[in-house]
Amino acid sequence: MSKQVFNPPSVRKPFGHYNHGLLVPPGASLLVTSGQLGIAPDDTIPPDVTGQAELCFEAIKAILAEADMTFADVIRISGFVTKREDFAAYMAVRDRYTLEPKPVSTLIVVGGFTRPEFLVEVEVTAAKVV
Repeated sequence: MSKQVFNPPSVRKPFGHYNHGLLVPPGASLLVTSGQLGIAPDDTIPPDVTGQAELCFEAIKAILAEADMTFADVIRISGFVTKREDFAAYMAVRDRYTLEPKPVSTLIVVGGFTRPEFLVEVEVTAAKVV
């Protein structure tokens, strides 16, 4: 059995490429990641949200691969940006990485992260049906 998608007609249609609910069948393996920041392994940090978001999603891709998963297994994404105007750039990167069925998603504008140069942080939950 695969994941079931829930977008009830009594709830406003999703604003973007995500679903309101996903049901994971019993017995699925669950992976939860820490928030990933836009910093490369060599400690470089891109100056823009697009570059940082790409690093976040590449880090998540590597974590998923270690768990024998892909973005097709991601059921939830939580994104955090420091500026409302970075919403569209973040969403464009997120939409390039997510696969069907689209995960549930939350995006929050925050006051900042541990270092002022960080503009975005992303964490995911993935479930693989075995």
